[in-house]
Amino acid sequence: MHNFKKLKIWNESMKIVSESYKITRTFPKFETYGLMSQMNRSAVSIPSNISEGSSKSSDKHFNIYLENSLGSAFEWETQLNVAFNENYITEEKFLELEQQIKQIQKMISGFQSRLVL
Repeated sequence: MHNFKKLKIWNESMKIVSESYKITRTFPKFETYGLMSQMNRSAVSIPSNISEGSSKSSDKHFNIYLENSLGSAFEWETQLNVAFNENYITEEKFLELEQQIKQIQKMISGFQSRLVL
């Protein structure tokens, strides 16, 4: 078992959650139940799967949750692209967040490669 609060991948993904909520507050009102909701759910899913997986009895089971977390990270990256394409965020913010989510994806993959399966 891992203490998820001590995992760098969890802490870094929590920053994405905060960023997601911050930027989606600026989206048009009609996106409340669309992109805004989807982005925030994807962002929350990243650290949620890490923490849930950390409670599992084996690294093999933990890895399944890390796969889900990684999938949510890629989903969020796609939604970030949609937000940029729709001009909901600036290019500067897009590039900053794109770099952050790509770093988290690499960190999750790296963590997975160190698990004993």
